[in-house]
Order: sequence, then C-alpha cells, then structure tokens
Amino acid sequence: MPTVLIIDDNAAVAIALEVLFSLHDIAALRAASPEEGLAVLARQPVDLVIQDMNFTADTTSGEEGVALFREIRRRHPDLPVILLTAWTHLDAAVDLVKAGAADYLSKPWNDERLLATVTNLIELGQANRALTSRLQRERRAKRELEQNFDLRGLVWQDPATERVLHLACQVARADVPVLITGPNGTGKERIAEIIQANSQVPDGPFVVLNCGALPSELIEAELFGADAGAYTGASKAREGKFEAADGGTLFLDEIGNLPLAGQMKLLRVLETGRFERLGSNRERQVKVRVISATNADLGAMIRAGSFREDLYYRLNVIELRLPPLAARPGDILPLALSFLPRGKHLHPSAEAALLAHTWPGNVRELKNVMARASLLAQGELIMVADLGLPAAPAAANETEPDREAIAQALARAGGVVAQAALELGLSRQALYRRMERLGIARSA
Repeated sequence: MPTVLIIDDNAAVAIALEVLFSLHDIAALRAASPEEGLAVLARQPVDLVIQDMNFTADTTSGEEGVALFREIRRRHPDLPVILLTAWTHLDAAVDLVKAGAADYLSKPWNDERLLATVTNLIELGQANRALTSRLQRERRAKRELEQNFDLRGLVWQDPATERVLHLACQVARADVPVLITGPNGTGKERIAEIIQANSQVPDGPFVVLNCGALPSELIEAELFGADAGAYTGASKAREGKFEAADGGTLFLDEIGNLPLAGQMKLLRVLETGRFERLGSNRERQVKVRVISATNADLGAMIRAGSFREDLYYRLNVIELRLPPLAARPGDILPLALSFLPRGKHLHPSAEAALLAHTWPGNVRELKNVMARASLLAQGELIMVADLGLPAAPAAANETEPDREAIAQALARAGGVVAQAALELGLSRQALYRRMERLGIARSA
C-alpha cells in the first residue's frame, strides 16, 4: 500500500486528508512540524509528501515551508512533494515547482483533483523506482560479468547482449559444441572468441574458417587437409583447420554453406575425433571444440534436404541466439563511440539519428558508418550529415501550445496540471513556465 506523509500543524487538515486517502487504499502518516516530518522521513520510506507552507501562528510568508521543502529535497532528492498552501501568488508557487516541487494545491482543495495528482505521482514514482532497480541490476550483472570473465574487450550495454554473454560464459568451460545464430554482422565471431577465452583451454589455438568464403570443392581440403596430389594444384601436403585447431577451438562461420559431403565428414569428426586428409587413408586424431555460426534457417535447410539433421543436433548442443543490433539499442551508442578515434564526439542530433536507424547491416554497418563520419567531419564534433543517415524524427510537439490549447487541456484534465502536461507533451515544470508567461492562473 502506498504511503503519504502529511506535514501540517493544523490537525483538522491532516485528519481530513488521512480519511480521504484511507478511502482509496493509501496509507497516511502525520507530522505537525517540519522537524517531526523530517524525523519521520529519516525513520521510514514514504511515497509522497504533502506539506503546508506556514507552521507558526500568524505567519503567512511561507518561508518555513520553503525551508522545509529545500531540506526534504536535499535529503530525499527523488521524493515527490506537493505544496498545500493558501497562497494565491502563482509566481511564488511556480518558483518552487522550478526548484523541484511536484505540484501545488490551494486550500481549500478539491478532493478529486488532489487524489488524481497524488495517484499520478505515486504511480510515476513506483515506475521510476522499478526502472532504477532494473538499471541497478543490469549494471551489477555487467560488472560481475566483466570481473569474472574475459570478454575480450567487448563493448556492450544492452540487456539482450548481457543474456547472450551470460549464457556464453556459463557454457564456456563445458566441452560441448555451440551453435551461434543471428544475422550477418552481429558479432558472432566475437562471441565465439569469448567462449574460447573462458574455456578449459584458453591458451589453445582459435582457428576460423568461413565456409561461405570458399568454393565448395575446397572446403573439405580446408577443414581436413590434403596430401600432395589429392586435387589439381595440390603439389604438397597441407594441414587442415582441424589439425591447426588441435587442443583448442575451431570456429566454423556460415556452417550452412558446408556441402553435404563435408557435412558427413564433419559429423564423423564430432563423433570420434578422427578424420583423414583428402587423398590419404591414414586416420588422424584431434581434440577440438567446434563452435559454429550461421545466419541461415537450418531447420528449413533440413526440410529441403540441404543440411543433415544429425549434424544439426550434433552442432546444436547449446544454441546462442545473437539478436540484430536494432533489437539491442542499448549497445548502439557505446559501440558507436568505441569506433570513433580519440578526440571525436557525437552531437546529440547525431546520437538521435543513430538510435533511429534500423541497422540492417548490424554492428558491421555501424562500424563503417562511424569510420565514414570520422573522415567527413570538419572538426571534433560529428553531425547528422556526417553519418549519411536520416536524422532522428522531429519531436511531435515542436510548437509550444498557445493559451487556448493549454486552457482546453486543463479543462479536460479537471485542472490537474500533471495530466494536462502529459496530454500536451510537456513536463509539469515546462507547463507551469508556459502558464506563467501567458498569464494563466490555475484555478483553486
């Protein structure tokens, strides 16, 4: 149940508010003086404070309330505070709102308006606390990963990337094949490097073969090696990738491009650790962990008969799905900055453009964009035009609302400034400043 602290020397006011809140499942605490209110805040958490502005008899200056508000703000900077006052001077109330007050209400108050304001602020506070808690958990998880594992200098911030990294590090020491799936350019090879770095053989060789970069007739020779004369041009024996990776890790990128004959031989190596070079009958024994990667739909390839189902299940003991860059937006700006040379910076509009782009080429595209921008930028600051990308969409509310628009929004919101500000796309403080400039007084 949310809790409101009422700081008011008038017992009748405090009791009336306490009864009002109790009817709407909001707990209320009472304090009769600033000192008592601050003591309550020091003892227990509350969701919101409603404070009077005058506590000494025959005093109407509001100085006591200002001092109390500033002390609450100093000790509890995120705690929403509603000012309850008989003041009729809008400029004085606006000054406190500018200083961080959540809202102000005149005495006598409107119960419906007060409840709407309190409910809105409590819900906003709960959402902010949940967000803060989530961000703290994410920062803690990132810190623990970076402290406990070798992440090979990977730059990342997004929770989606954290989940992939956590699983990769969790399975790194298990000597089982891993299949990394995801679109081209997402960083699958970097994940494979991290698995190797945290495996039982981190100092072993890490050998890479891109199965999509070679003609199909040469892939087997690349994988298993070849004796002299095994094929046209093979003038001497050559070592294959499996032999080179003995005692370490073999990363097979674009595994979906491996021809069926090569798939059969790869399956045998995975099952027995044995293979023959092309043109040789002598078996060779290796101990290699295979990590494979693909952007293809291997399930569809199995149904089409172009990929062996038994090999798929052998490779896919553990699958890591690496999302496209657009699905992990928290990584975009940290990666972009990491690609910039020292001394270069991003203008806020350039940051917005990077976040708005869909990144069909993923991290590879981002790296290329930043390299281009670094070359084209006239100075240290990189602008939107330097990126070669569309600028971030313009804000939906670039034109400030006029007097009529504000009056209509306030009327629809029943005078609740927080609701009117939300409708107008402004912060509460911005709406108060706009009302002050236009000479709009808030009704009591």
